[in-house]
Amino acid sequence: MSDTSSTGAPPSGTPTAYWHLWTDDGGISRQDLTPLGAMTRAALNPGVASQWNLDLVADGNAFLTVLPVGWLGEWHENTVPKWIFVLSGSWFVKSMDGHRQVFGPGSFSFGGDQDTVPTADGRFGHLSGQVGDEPCVQLILQRNGDGWRGARPGAFS
Repeated sequence: MSDTSSTGAPPSGTPTAYWHLWTDDGGISRQDLTPLGAMTRAALNPGVASQWNLDLVADGNAFLTVLPVGWLGEWHENTVPKWIFVLSGSWFVKSMDGHRQVFGPGSFSFGGDQDTVPTADGRFGHLSGQVGDEPCVQLILQRNGDGWRGARPGAFS
């Protein structure tokens, strides 16, 4: 029999937070570890066992990207806000405030560093690159329109 109850708590190991890359009022990119919103338990199809869900995209697109070994993105902004999920390999993101975060398989972050103000030495948005000896495979989720633009840490809690 399928479990279709909506009670209880998500299982141990369920993500409870994400790294949020954002632009502050002074135009500086920053990163904060931010709690996720409450997950709900529901079956995706009638008669199928329920699972824990957190809706992220109602109107958008998803795609895979691969960062080859040695890939380094110069300082740049995410052109549109996006969720970035690491499927395999690793990469780093360094924000303008100097925080460098490495993301490995199973980790994910939100890239919302639009409208940063360049520093005197030309830094803006973030610096990112592949880490280690295997390519970094990522799943990217983007929303159509500006619904996530300017989202601050906690916007998805």
